[in-house]
Amino acid sequence: MTSVPEDRSPAIGDVDRNAAVERVQAAYTGGYLSHDELELQLHQVLAARTRQDLEVAVAALPAEQPGRSSTIGASAGRIVRRGVWRVPRHLKVESMHGRVRLDLSQAQFEHGDVDIDLNVMHGGVKITLPRDAIVDFDAVRTEWKDTRYKPPRNSTGDGPRIRITGVMGFGRLKIRHARR
Repeated sequence: MTSVPEDRSPAIGDVDRNAAVERVQAAYTGGYLSHDELELQLHQVLAARTRQDLEVAVAALPAEQPGRSSTIGASAGRIVRRGVWRVPRHLKVESMHGRVRLDLSQAQFEHGDVDIDLNVMHGGVKITLPRDAIVDFDAVRTEWKDTRYKPPRNSTGDGPRIRITGVMGFGRLKIRHARR
């Protein structure tokens, strides 16, 4: 009797599949895939059942660039970033219950354009920007309180461009520029 060869590649879960989908979407938005290629790649990724299937599906895509995106989060408690720290190209902030404080005034920016995606349910967010930063927060959806923005008095506008998006549940978003 002959035995059927076993596929020893481990099965994949939603986390692996979602990461591969994001990689395909990034390749499309980066201009590496046409619309038809996007559909084909997404179909291959979503149909993958094992890690080997998934690796084959994304093999032709550009390699992931480390440090381009980061997620910080807490289900309860504060999230605080201040002082000298690296701000990635895409920063996702997730908080269920607690305050968020992001002080970007002394931060090192890896890119001239930074996207900050907020997903905060209960608690306020306070963001301090560099003095010459340009900010766009029109895509932030607030459920309970409005956004407060204090523009700088004198700014050259040659700093990083920061785009803030996302959802604020029951809390206020406060944005201000550093004094120095």
